[in-house]
Amino acid sequence: MTYTQQTTVLVTGGNKGLGRETARRLGGLGWTVFLGSRDEIRGRDAVRALADDGVTAVLVPLDVTSDDSVADAVRIVRQHTDRLDVLVNNAGAPGGAVPPADATAADLHAVYDTNVYGPVRVTGAFLPLLRAADNPRVVMVSSGGGSFAVVTDPDQPVASMHELAYSSSKAALNMLTVRYARALPDVKVNAATPGEVANHTFAATDMNGHRGTLTVTEGTDSIVRLATLGPDGPTGTFVDRLGPVGW
Repeated sequence: MTYTQQTTVLVTGGNKGLGRETARRLGGLGWTVFLGSRDEIRGRDAVRALADDGVTAVLVPLDVTSDDSVADAVRIVRQHTDRLDVLVNNAGAPGGAVPPADATAADLHAVYDTNVYGPVRVTGAFLPLLRAADNPRVVMVSSGGGSFAVVTDPDQPVASMHELAYSSSKAALNMLTVRYARALPDVKVNAATPGEVANHTFAATDMNGHRGTLTVTEGTDSIVRLATLGPDGPTGTFVDRLGPVGW
């Protein structure tokens, strides 16, 4: 078996939006992209489109809510490489914006299964391949909505978005980021929000109905920056495209 010697990255939820743009930009650096997609048809379409842009991408059918799917994804990636340089945990679920007074445990569970348990499943399963790399990096795609500093600022749009599932799941993801970073000193683990907290803006994607004022490329600036950190780069941080974000 011949393994790739290029820098490798797995992007979950890579068939559209921030994930696909992250794949395009990192693939444009000459990296081999493993494109995780729950929908295989959309995933194949994304891989073909990336190939047209000169990106080497391998489709990895991946449902982050399924242990079996994650295990199959590891086997697919291992067929191509003996290490994984970067993991971008991008797959996310918005939830139904159910007001706190009406939210049920089931409402939260559906969102947490993707936004919290998903990164745990994928990170744990790929940790051996990450540790085989010289400078392994994990990027958690979070949100300003998961920041206590942002949500408690009345000038921030998200402060008046009275929902429970999405924001609390991203707050949990931020804590996962810190815990992984502290416990795994050999792996850089950081969180990114695709926006500009200081300017009260975020990227336009399907998840937010394209209400954001930043382009999807601008939204991936923070993700790409963390994915391309050098050996002396930070770990356990939370950033947007302008710099650090308050937890």
